[in-house]
Amino acid sequence: MKTSWSILSLENARLVRAGFFVWTMVFTLTGCSAINVKLGRRVDLSKTPVTSIEVSLPKGPGIAPGHTSPLVVTATQPDGKVLLSEGQGKGKIQWKELKVTATVVTVNQKGVISLAKDPRVSDGRVGHVSVTVPSQPGVMSTELDVPFVYNVAFVSSFSGKAGSDGSNGSDGTDGSSGSSGSMDPNNPSPGGNGGDGTNGSDGEDGGPGGNAPPVQVLMTLQPGSMPLIQFSVSASGHRRLYLVDPQGGTLTVHADGGPGGRGGRGGRGGQGGQGGIGMPDGQDGHSGLDGTNGQDGPPGKGGLITVTYDPMAQAYVTLLHLTGTNGPSPVFQVQAVAPLW
Repeated sequence: MKTSWSILSLENARLVRAGFFVWTMVFTLTGCSAINVKLGRRVDLSKTPVTSIEVSLPKGPGIAPGHTSPLVVTATQPDGKVLLSEGQGKGKIQWKELKVTATVVTVNQKGVISLAKDPRVSDGRVGHVSVTVPSQPGVMSTELDVPFVYNVAFVSSFSGKAGSDGSNGSDGTDGSSGSSGSMDPNNPSPGGNGGDGTNGSDGEDGGPGGNAPPVQVLMTLQPGSMPLIQFSVSASGHRRLYLVDPQGGTLTVHADGGPGGRGGRGGRGGQGGQGGIGMPDGQDGHSGLDGTNGQDGPPGKGGLITVTYDPMAQAYVTLLHLTGTNGPSPVFQVQAVAPLW
């Protein structure tokens, strides 16, 4: 009977744990939202009438390639009160209760739009966002055009990788304490000497930083009424494209040698053991020597950056910032460069 009762108790415990796990998952997926609505932190749009909605980009009207920007939805209720979306709007409207569709740009479940890094996706186009309230089909959708801007600081890095850090040395072991002698005046005996601590081992040297590859930069003026500069940055079989507005935009290209890895710390020497009590006391053991710290690894070499720019783009070469730490000076050459896309 005891064995059967033990098995039954174990099975009940497993069922309780399984039930608790399922309940936790359900609460995580649905409970938080319901609790937030009940506490007034969020609203349920299926039960909260609104007459109109508007969507905006509070951090600026446009977005640059490779960047993100949060949306904010404003909803007006029949009594004139205003509700804002969660996230950037810090309001009570949940994004999961809104339907957001977008062209050219993409939108995530938190109401943040993003634009691809490749400027060919956005060049000459305008993004568009549309927001509706599925639970209230009578409310008109709100529309927003998203212009694209190129007056930001773009960065293209082909720097070498950092070297690996050296392993730390192991600490030495402490010496053992000496055995106790006799303190009896009629029968004295000396205490035993403490054992010596062992030396800590040396830390390993850091690994060398990686070398940056040679980098080729092409630069040309994009035809059109508005001067924009097309860039192509290529290295190690990879090509990245950029479109830069001279009115505030720049492109920085890194081809730095990777930093060397940090040298490992030397291990601590073990402490000498304490001499035993006696007549006389035993001598303390000698402490071990600390291990030597490893050397930092040498930095890698910077890559040669070669810039070829079209004569029509010569006035805009200052938009380009180059770094090639521990490498040769960049090379500039002028020759005809056709449109890059």
